[in-house]
Amino acid sequence: MSLTEIIISIFLLIGAGLSVLGSIGIIRFPDVYGRLHAATKSATLGVISIMIGAFLYFLFIEGILVGKLLLAILFVFMTAPVAGFMISRSAYRVGVKLWDKSIQDDLSAHVKPEKQVKQKS
Repeated sequence: MSLTEIIISIFLLIGAGLSVLGSIGIIRFPDVYGRLHAATKSATLGVISIMIGAFLYFLFIEGILVGKLLLAILFVFMTAPVAGFMISRSAYRVGVKLWDKSIQDDLSAHVKPEKQVKQKS
């Protein structure tokens, strides 16, 4: 196995591991905001790592420069965190409550929720 194949394998394993951690975080975190954090941070890095591994495979093993993969990496890097932020902001504005054991709410002084939505326990 060459050094290139080892590096590609490392990127793919890191991407798979981060995606699994993001999936576990979506299941285990208690409120919407924690779940969105798990989905946007670790899953985004996981998808980008897998795409980098695929790009390196096509570039060094197959000898093909795939510009679409580079654009996909850029697109995911730019849009996924912003989408997660906007979803969490709209959830806060609608009034989705934080977890009962949350100790800090920095937005409460700046943003007034429209209505309170009771969260399932």
